[in-house]
Amino acid sequence: MTATTIDWLLEKDNPSVRYFTLRYLLDRPDDDREVGAAQTAIMRSGPVRKILAAQKPEGYWLKPGPGYTPKYQSTVWQILFLAELGADGRNRQIRRGCEYLLEHAQAVHGGLSATATATPSGAIHCLDGNLIWATVSLGYGDDERVRRAVEWQAGAITGENFDWFYASGTSGPGFRCAANMGQPCAWGAVKALRALANLPPKWRSSKVKKATTQAVEFILSQDLSKADYPYTVRVSGEWFKFGFPLSYTSDVLEASLALAEAGYGRDPRLKRTIEVIISKRDADGRWTLKHSLNGKMWADIEVKGKPSKWVTLRALRVLRAAGVE
Repeated sequence: MTATTIDWLLEKDNPSVRYFTLRYLLDRPDDDREVGAAQTAIMRSGPVRKILAAQKPEGYWLKPGPGYTPKYQSTVWQILFLAELGADGRNRQIRRGCEYLLEHAQAVHGGLSATATATPSGAIHCLDGNLIWATVSLGYGDDERVRRAVEWQAGAITGENFDWFYASGTSGPGFRCAANMGQPCAWGAVKALRALANLPPKWRSSKVKKATTQAVEFILSQDLSKADYPYTVRVSGEWFKFGFPLSYTSDVLEASLALAEAGYGRDPRLKRTIEVIISKRDADGRWTLKHSLNGKMWADIEVKGKPSKWVTLRALRVLRAAGVE
Protein backbone atom coordinates (compact mmCIF):
# COMPACT_ATOMS: atom_id res chain seq x y z
CA MET A 1 0.00 0.00 0.00
CA THR A 2 2.12 2.86 -1.28
CA ALA A 3 1.67 6.53 -0.46
CA THR A 4 1.21 7.22 -4.17
CA THR A 5 -1.73 4.80 -4.36
CA ILE A 6 -3.31 6.25 -1.23
CA ASP A 7 -2.94 9.78 -2.59
CA TRP A 8 -4.72 8.63 -5.76
CA LEU A 9 -7.60 7.18 -3.75
CA LEU A 10 -7.85 10.38 -1.71
CA GLU A 11 -8.35 12.61 -4.75
CA LYS A 12 -11.50 14.68 -4.39
CA ASP A 13 -12.95 13.71 -7.78
CA ASN A 14 -14.40 10.58 -6.13
CA PRO A 15 -15.62 11.58 -2.65
CA SER A 16 -17.04 8.10 -1.99
CA VAL A 17 -13.66 6.40 -2.43
CA ARG A 18 -12.01 9.23 -0.51
CA TYR A 19 -14.46 8.70 2.39
CA PHE A 20 -13.93 4.93 2.56
CA THR A 21 -10.15 5.31 2.21
CA LEU A 22 -10.08 7.67 5.17
CA ARG A 23 -12.24 5.29 7.21
CA TYR A 24 -10.91 1.86 6.31
CA LEU A 25 -7.32 2.36 5.20
CA LEU A 26 -6.29 5.35 7.32
CA ASP A 27 -8.51 4.56 10.33
CA ARG A 28 -9.97 8.04 10.66
CA PRO A 29 -12.91 8.27 13.12
CA ASP A 30 -16.45 9.30 12.21
CA ASP A 31 -16.00 12.74 13.70
CA ASP A 32 -12.83 13.50 11.73
CA ARG A 33 -13.17 16.77 9.80
CA GLU A 34 -12.00 15.30 6.48
CA VAL A 35 -14.28 12.29 6.87
CA GLY A 36 -17.25 14.59 7.41
CA ALA A 37 -16.34 16.74 4.43
CA ALA A 38 -16.01 13.70 2.19
CA GLN A 39 -19.39 12.34 3.28
CA THR A 40 -21.01 15.69 2.56
CA ALA A 41 -19.40 15.74 -0.88
CA ILE A 42 -20.77 12.27 -1.66
CA MET A 43 -24.29 13.67 -1.76
CA ARG A 44 -23.20 16.22 -4.39
CA SER A 45 -21.38 13.64 -6.53
CA GLY A 46 -22.64 12.79 -10.01
CA PRO A 47 -23.77 9.19 -9.40
CA VAL A 48 -25.75 10.00 -6.25
CA ARG A 49 -27.38 13.07 -7.78
CA LYS A 50 -28.41 11.14 -10.91
CA ILE A 51 -29.88 8.28 -8.90
CA LEU A 52 -31.91 10.62 -6.69
CA ALA A 53 -33.05 12.69 -9.68
CA ALA A 54 -34.66 9.55 -11.16
CA GLN A 55 -36.67 8.76 -8.02
CA LYS A 56 -40.45 9.12 -8.12
CA PRO A 57 -42.13 11.28 -5.46
CA GLU A 58 -43.63 8.18 -3.83
CA GLY A 59 -40.14 6.81 -3.17
CA TYR A 60 -39.73 4.16 -5.87
CA TRP A 61 -37.70 4.13 -9.05
CA LEU A 62 -39.11 3.47 -12.52
CA LYS A 63 -42.26 1.58 -11.53
CA PRO A 64 -44.16 0.74 -8.33
CA GLY A 65 -43.93 -2.64 -6.66
CA PRO A 66 -41.17 -4.78 -5.15
CA GLY A 67 -38.63 -3.04 -7.35
CA TYR A 68 -36.42 -5.89 -8.53
CA THR A 69 -37.01 -5.42 -12.25
CA PRO A 70 -35.97 -4.05 -14.56
CA LYS A 71 -32.33 -4.40 -13.66
CA TYR A 72 -30.56 -2.10 -12.82
CA GLN A 73 -32.75 0.98 -12.66
CA SER A 74 -35.51 -0.11 -10.30
CA THR A 75 -35.85 0.44 -6.56
CA VAL A 76 -33.91 -2.54 -5.18
CA TRP A 77 -30.77 -1.65 -7.07
CA GLN A 78 -30.84 2.06 -6.23
CA ILE A 79 -30.94 1.32 -2.51
CA LEU A 80 -27.98 -1.04 -2.96
CA PHE A 81 -26.00 1.38 -5.13
CA LEU A 82 -26.62 4.33 -2.82
CA ALA A 83 -25.30 2.29 0.11
CA GLU A 84 -22.27 1.18 -1.92
CA LEU A 85 -21.52 4.82 -2.73
CA GLY A 86 -21.63 5.77 0.94
CA ALA A 87 -24.67 8.03 0.59
CA ASP A 88 -26.10 9.66 3.71
CA GLY A 89 -29.06 7.61 4.92
CA ARG A 90 -30.43 10.66 6.74
CA ASN A 91 -31.28 12.26 3.42
CA ARG A 92 -35.05 12.64 3.01
CA GLN A 93 -35.17 11.03 -0.43
CA ILE A 94 -33.06 8.08 0.61
CA ARG A 95 -35.23 7.45 3.64
CA ARG A 96 -38.31 7.63 1.42
CA GLY A 97 -36.74 5.03 -0.86
CA CYS A 98 -35.86 2.72 2.02
CA GLU A 99 -39.36 3.02 3.46
CA TYR A 100 -40.90 2.22 0.08
CA LEU A 101 -38.64 -0.82 -0.29
CA LEU A 102 -39.42 -2.20 3.15
CA GLU A 103 -43.15 -1.67 2.61
CA HIS A 104 -43.32 -3.30 -0.82
CA ALA A 105 -40.54 -5.93 -0.94
CA GLN A 106 -40.91 -7.78 2.37
CA ALA A 107 -42.47 -11.20 2.00
CA VAL A 108 -44.81 -12.74 4.57
CA HIS A 109 -41.94 -14.69 6.18
CA GLY A 110 -39.77 -11.57 6.58
CA GLY A 111 -37.33 -12.08 3.75
CA LEU A 112 -36.85 -9.25 1.27
CA SER A 113 -38.25 -10.50 -1.99
CA ALA A 114 -38.22 -9.90 -5.72
CA THR A 115 -41.93 -10.71 -6.03
CA ALA A 116 -45.27 -9.93 -4.41
CA THR A 117 -45.09 -9.59 -0.64
CA ALA A 118 -48.06 -11.88 -0.03
CA THR A 119 -46.19 -14.95 -1.28
CA PRO A 120 -43.20 -16.81 0.21
CA SER A 121 -41.35 -17.08 -3.09
CA GLY A 122 -38.87 -14.55 -4.41
CA ALA A 123 -36.69 -14.17 -1.33
CA ILE A 124 -33.24 -15.56 -2.05
CA HIS A 125 -29.96 -15.43 -0.14
CA CYS A 126 -28.25 -12.91 -2.43
CA LEU A 127 -31.13 -10.42 -2.64
CA ASP A 128 -31.99 -10.53 1.05
CA GLY A 129 -28.31 -10.27 1.97
CA ASN A 130 -27.72 -7.32 -0.34
CA LEU A 131 -30.71 -5.43 1.03
CA ILE A 132 -29.94 -6.16 4.68
CA TRP A 133 -26.43 -4.83 4.17
CA ALA A 134 -27.71 -1.78 2.26
CA THR A 135 -30.48 -0.79 4.65
CA VAL A 136 -28.26 -1.22 7.71
CA SER A 137 -25.59 0.88 5.98
CA LEU A 138 -28.21 3.57 5.32
CA GLY A 139 -29.21 3.82 8.96
CA TYR A 140 -31.87 1.14 9.42
CA GLY A 141 -29.92 -0.83 12.00
CA ASP A 142 -32.72 -0.47 14.54
CA ASP A 143 -35.62 -1.20 12.22
CA GLU A 144 -37.81 -4.17 13.11
CA ARG A 145 -38.49 -4.93 9.43
CA VAL A 146 -34.80 -5.31 8.73
CA ARG A 147 -34.44 -7.50 11.82
CA ARG A 148 -37.13 -9.80 10.37
CA ALA A 149 -35.15 -10.00 7.12
CA VAL A 150 -32.08 -10.98 9.16
CA GLU A 151 -34.05 -13.69 10.95
CA TRP A 152 -35.27 -15.05 7.63
CA GLN A 153 -31.71 -15.11 6.28
CA ALA A 154 -30.34 -16.90 9.33
CA GLY A 155 -33.13 -19.47 9.23
CA ALA A 156 -32.71 -19.98 5.51
CA ILE A 157 -29.02 -20.77 6.07
CA THR A 158 -29.25 -22.99 9.16
CA GLY A 159 -32.62 -24.58 8.46
CA GLU A 160 -33.87 -23.71 11.96
CA ASN A 161 -37.63 -23.11 11.94
CA PHE A 162 -37.46 -22.85 8.20
CA ASP A 163 -39.95 -24.51 5.87
CA TRP A 164 -40.35 -21.92 3.14
CA PHE A 165 -37.91 -23.64 0.80
CA TYR A 166 -40.15 -26.65 0.66
CA ALA A 167 -43.20 -24.46 0.05
CA SER A 168 -41.70 -22.19 -2.61
CA GLY A 169 -38.56 -23.85 -3.93
CA THR A 170 -36.81 -20.49 -3.99
CA SER A 171 -33.99 -20.84 -1.50
CA GLY A 172 -33.17 -22.95 1.50
CA PRO A 173 -30.72 -24.40 4.00
CA GLY A 174 -27.08 -24.63 3.04
CA PHE A 175 -27.45 -21.77 0.48
CA ARG A 176 -29.52 -23.87 -1.87
CA CYS A 177 -31.16 -21.76 -4.54
CA ALA A 178 -33.64 -22.46 -7.32
CA ALA A 179 -31.58 -20.20 -9.62
CA ASN A 180 -28.73 -22.71 -9.25
CA MET A 181 -30.97 -25.74 -9.84
CA GLY A 182 -31.37 -26.26 -6.10
CA GLN A 183 -27.63 -26.47 -5.49
CA PRO A 184 -25.78 -24.33 -2.94
CA CYS A 185 -24.97 -20.89 -4.35
CA ALA A 186 -21.67 -19.28 -3.36
CA TRP A 187 -22.79 -15.85 -4.59
CA GLY A 188 -25.67 -16.07 -2.14
CA ALA A 189 -23.28 -17.11 0.63
CA VAL A 190 -21.05 -14.09 0.00
CA LYS A 191 -23.95 -11.63 0.07
CA ALA A 192 -25.34 -13.25 3.22
CA LEU A 193 -21.98 -13.17 4.97
CA ARG A 194 -21.40 -9.53 4.06
CA ALA A 195 -24.77 -8.67 5.64
CA LEU A 196 -24.35 -10.79 8.77
CA ALA A 197 -20.77 -9.65 9.40
CA ASN A 198 -21.88 -6.00 9.47
CA LEU A 199 -24.94 -6.30 11.72
CA PRO A 200 -25.40 -4.28 14.91
CA PRO A 201 -24.15 -6.42 17.84
CA LYS A 202 -27.62 -6.63 19.41
CA TRP A 203 -28.89 -8.58 16.39
CA ARG A 204 -26.24 -11.28 16.61
CA SER A 205 -28.36 -13.99 18.16
CA SER A 206 -27.11 -17.56 18.50
CA LYS A 207 -28.91 -18.40 15.25
CA VAL A 208 -27.30 -15.46 13.45
CA LYS A 209 -23.86 -16.43 14.77
CA LYS A 210 -24.40 -20.00 13.62
CA ALA A 211 -25.50 -18.79 10.18
CA THR A 212 -22.43 -16.53 9.96
CA THR A 213 -20.12 -19.44 10.77
CA GLN A 214 -21.85 -21.63 8.20
CA ALA A 215 -21.44 -18.94 5.54
CA VAL A 216 -17.72 -18.64 6.32
CA GLU A 217 -17.19 -22.38 6.27
CA PHE A 218 -19.11 -22.80 3.03
CA ILE A 219 -17.10 -20.12 1.23
CA LEU A 220 -13.82 -21.55 2.56
CA SER A 221 -14.85 -25.15 1.88
CA GLN A 222 -13.55 -24.75 -1.67
CA ASP A 223 -10.47 -23.01 -3.01
CA LEU A 224 -11.77 -19.46 -3.46
CA SER A 225 -8.97 -18.71 -5.91
CA LYS A 226 -10.62 -21.26 -8.23
CA ALA A 227 -14.21 -20.62 -7.11
CA ASP A 228 -15.07 -24.23 -7.91
CA TYR A 229 -18.40 -24.23 -6.10
CA PRO A 230 -21.43 -26.22 -7.31
CA TYR A 231 -22.69 -24.96 -10.65
CA THR A 232 -25.17 -26.23 -13.17
CA VAL A 233 -22.72 -25.89 -16.08
CA ARG A 234 -19.29 -24.44 -15.18
CA VAL A 235 -17.56 -22.00 -12.86
CA SER A 236 -18.62 -18.48 -13.77
CA GLY A 237 -15.93 -16.21 -15.16
CA GLU A 238 -17.51 -13.35 -13.19
CA TRP A 239 -15.59 -14.58 -10.15
CA PHE A 240 -12.31 -13.41 -11.68
CA LYS A 241 -13.42 -10.12 -13.26
CA PHE A 242 -13.16 -7.63 -10.43
CA GLY A 243 -15.91 -5.04 -10.64
CA PHE A 244 -17.94 -2.33 -8.95
CA PRO A 245 -20.75 -2.11 -8.20
CA LEU A 246 -21.82 -5.74 -8.17
CA SER A 247 -25.40 -6.96 -8.12
CA TYR A 248 -26.47 -10.54 -7.42
CA THR A 249 -23.12 -11.79 -8.73
CA SER A 250 -19.93 -11.72 -6.72
CA ASP A 251 -16.21 -11.96 -7.34
CA VAL A 252 -13.15 -13.27 -5.52
CA LEU A 253 -12.40 -9.80 -4.19
CA GLU A 254 -15.82 -9.17 -2.66
CA ALA A 255 -15.84 -12.67 -1.17
CA SER A 256 -12.43 -12.07 0.40
CA LEU A 257 -13.57 -8.74 1.81
CA ALA A 258 -16.67 -10.33 3.34
CA LEU A 259 -14.45 -12.94 5.00
CA ALA A 260 -12.16 -10.19 6.25
CA GLU A 261 -15.11 -8.28 7.73
CA ALA A 262 -16.15 -11.48 9.51
CA GLY A 263 -12.67 -11.75 11.04
CA TYR A 264 -11.16 -14.32 8.67
CA GLY A 265 -8.78 -12.08 6.72
CA ARG A 266 -5.74 -14.07 7.84
CA ASP A 267 -7.23 -17.52 7.47
CA PRO A 268 -4.57 -19.77 5.87
CA ARG A 269 -7.17 -21.09 3.44
CA LEU A 270 -7.07 -17.68 1.74
CA LYS A 271 -3.36 -17.92 0.89
CA ARG A 272 -3.84 -18.72 -2.81
CA THR A 273 -6.64 -16.20 -3.11
CA ILE A 274 -4.42 -13.44 -1.76
CA GLU A 275 -1.79 -14.43 -4.32
CA VAL A 276 -4.39 -14.15 -7.10
CA ILE A 277 -5.43 -10.69 -5.91
CA ILE A 278 -1.81 -9.51 -5.77
CA SER A 279 -1.15 -10.90 -9.25
CA LYS A 280 -3.80 -8.60 -10.71
CA ARG A 281 -2.13 -5.43 -9.40
CA ASP A 282 -0.45 -3.28 -12.08
CA ALA A 283 2.94 -1.58 -11.95
CA ASP A 284 1.38 1.55 -10.42
CA GLY A 285 -0.15 -0.40 -7.53
CA ARG A 286 -3.67 -0.26 -8.95
CA TRP A 287 -6.30 -2.76 -10.04
CA THR A 288 -8.37 -2.62 -13.24
CA LEU A 289 -12.16 -2.56 -13.56
CA LYS A 290 -12.95 -5.76 -15.44
CA HIS A 291 -16.69 -6.07 -14.75
CA SER A 292 -19.13 -3.20 -15.10
CA LEU A 293 -22.86 -2.46 -15.10
CA ASN A 294 -22.27 0.75 -17.07
CA GLY A 295 -25.03 1.54 -19.54
CA LYS A 296 -27.57 -0.29 -17.37
CA MET A 297 -27.69 2.06 -14.35
CA TRP A 298 -28.84 5.64 -13.93
CA ALA A 299 -25.18 6.66 -13.66
CA ASP A 300 -22.04 4.96 -14.93
CA ILE A 301 -19.28 4.17 -12.45
CA GLU A 302 -15.69 4.48 -13.72
CA VAL A 303 -14.44 3.14 -17.07
CA LYS A 304 -14.22 -0.56 -17.79
CA GLY A 305 -10.69 -1.66 -18.67
CA LYS A 306 -9.08 1.24 -16.80
CA PRO A 307 -7.51 1.44 -13.33
CA SER A 308 -10.34 1.50 -10.79
CA LYS A 309 -10.33 3.36 -7.51
CA TRP A 310 -13.17 1.19 -6.27
CA VAL A 311 -11.49 -2.13 -7.07
CA THR A 312 -8.17 -0.85 -5.72
CA LEU A 313 -9.84 0.24 -2.48
CA ARG A 314 -11.36 -3.21 -2.00
CA ALA A 315 -8.11 -4.98 -2.87
CA LEU A 316 -6.13 -2.90 -0.38
CA ARG A 317 -8.69 -3.55 2.34
CA VAL A 318 -8.37 -7.29 1.76
CA LEU A 319 -4.57 -7.20 1.71
CA ARG A 320 -4.50 -5.11 4.87
CA ALA A 321 -6.79 -7.57 6.66
CA ALA A 322 -4.49 -10.38 5.49
CA GLY A 323 -1.45 -8.61 6.90
CA VAL A 324 -0.02 -8.00 3.42
CA GLU A 325 0.69 -4.31 2.90
